Amino acid sequence: MSPSPLTFEVEQSTTPKADAEREQILANPGFGKTFTDHMVLATWMPDQGWHDGRVTAYGPIQLMPSAAVLHYAQEIFEGLKAYRHEDGSIWSFRPEANAQRMIRSAHRLALPELPEDDFIESIRQLVTVDQAWVPPAGTGETSLYLRPFMFASEAFLGVREAHEVTYSVIASPAGAYFAGGVKPVNLWLATEFARAGDGGTGAAKCGGNYASSLAAQQQGAAHDCQQVVFLDSSTHTYIEELGGMNLFFVYKDGRVVTPALTGSILEGVTRSSILELSKEMGLAPEERRIEIAEWKDGVASGEITEVFACGTAAVVTPVGELRWDGGSTPAPASTETTMAIRERLLDVQYGRVADTHGWMTRLV
Repeated sequence: MSPSPLTFEVEQSTTPKADAEREQILANPGFGKTFTDHMVLATWMPDQGWHDGRVTAYGPIQLMPSAAVLHYAQEIFEGLKAYRHEDGSIWSFRPEANAQRMIRSAHRLALPELPEDDFIESIRQLVTVDQAWVPPAGTGETSLYLRPFMFASEAFLGVREAHEVTYSVIASPAGAYFAGGVKPVNLWLATEFARAGDGGTGAAKCGGNYASSLAAQQQGAAHDCQQVVFLDSSTHTYIEELGGMNLFFVYKDGRVVTPALTGSILEGVTRSSILELSKEMGLAPEERRIEIAEWKDGVASGEITEVFACGTAAVVTPVGELRWDGGSTPAPASTETTMAIRERLLDVQYGRVADTHGWMTRLV
């Protein structure tokens, strides 16, 4: 027997932001700084499954000091956006893909599966209650960033899967990722650190992967780099991904190449969308292992004409210089294809072109 769908009782906040304060925030929201009036909560236990779903006031989550997540990092999360279209409706981009990835992450971290329908309903419920927080159409690349997450909340100091798990969704209005316009980012090549290893959690979206990237990120920042490139942990030869984005390489013959998924790379929703869209744009998408030497030599010879990174927050980002201890590779010659792919994605997300793939889901 399949479990019953999770239902969400709505408990309205008694202290919502005043309209004027909310409008002031939406005028310059930044990213991840301010949160909406409500959040979703639900609980899982082995004998009850998912239950006690509710939309309630945004605020502190109470945990015991012995909560398993604080000691063994048993947690996962997702990131997606809600977009307001010209007619006032609110949509999300491929939320089913995020739901399916969260299921895969849950399996890897020994957490309970949240069914796809429950995942989508949880974000629909939150966006419905907090729809005033979705920035108006026509205000640039603004959106409501949605962060579903799940963690081991059981108070127990034993190394086993948790018998109590909490699921939540919070939301934060987001402005354009590049406040001053899209500019190439410089990348630092991590030679001392790896993001993930064979058989590890690299293909899951869990906090430990991001924590492990921070030391390298500090190195990169010291060399005026905005992101870090990680190589495979076994040979330190093959390109994997950035600390929080996937990479693509555009070749002069029209190929658009991204590192193949080896089990230590996160399968980005934006990444898979670009592989589809590039075919329609007359490009030749390719997934394969790419040596770091190919990047360096390809840019130098002109064989690689563009490099870009992609992810939910920044959508598509042109890459400038690649730097490492003792050297650098100059910025590629062009950003033309990069910006064309970026614009095509944004047009779909904001409803400016027909959604021929069925990628958009109406929330409100």
